[in-house]
Amino acid sequence: MQTILTIVQMILGVLLILVVLLQQKGAGLGAAFGGGGGVESTRRGSDLVLFRATIGISFAFFLISLALVIL
Repeated sequence: MQTILTIVQMILGVLLILVVLLQQKGAGLGAAFGGGGGVESTRRGSDLVLFRATIGISFAFFLISLALVIL
């Protein structure tokens, strides 16, 4: 059981890295240094899918990590 959870955790880790890297680059850091343009934007289309995927994968990664600590 522990081996299966470890393999799933590694797969989720790689997926999490990929999803974070696919998100729009520079939006947060540029806005922090004055390059935001002053207009609030909402997440739409693929940006919303990537955002929700990041939340879901990170939550699953956390739960599997917690399960591995308990076992």
